Amino acid sequence: MRILAVAALALVAACTGKPSFEDPVLSDRQLNLEEFFDGDLVAYGQFQDIFGTVRRQFVVDIHGDWDGEKLTLTEDFVYEDGSTEQRVWTLVKTGQDTWQGTAPGVIGKATGKEDGDRFNWQYEINLPIPSASGAMETMQVAFDDWMWLLSDDRLFNRAYIKRYGVDIGDVSITFEKLD
Repeated sequence: MRILAVAALALVAACTGKPSFEDPVLSDRQLNLEEFFDGDLVAYGQFQDIFGTVRRQFVVDIHGDWDGEKLTLTEDFVYEDGSTEQRVWTLVKTGQDTWQGTAPGVIGKATGKEDGDRFNWQYEINLPIPSASGAMETMQVAFDDWMWLLSDDRLFNRAYIKRYGVDIGDVSITFEKLD
């Protein structure tokens, strides 16, 4: 019976609404990734599962470097339990509003599209996660990140996470430019 209830909840969660480029634009701001992420930033975020339980919180110090062709983002994560992780993204602008990127653990290439004040970034990754024993393991998941420019120095990100095509949770992050 419990398995049936979890399966039903997963089906309902999979049917919930998610952002789309068909949604109306909420502002006249224009997000330019290479401008927003060039320099030093800090981000605050948390992961919550499909039941709404917050499972992890983190702070990320980010240094971005746009050299005119590629954007390199060095992300230094510190989690609430004191564990740390570094991820270095290399993003390349492939068109007026399109991007591709790679980072350790990312399977293939991440792809993204800017549209007005928003950006959608999609990729699969072998994500490091702590096991019950405290050791780090990896879990292959798919991210569907949606970002909205809230002001010149603030960006909100909501990332929807799937495993085997089923929603398992989401990450909410606020990025703030420091310079």
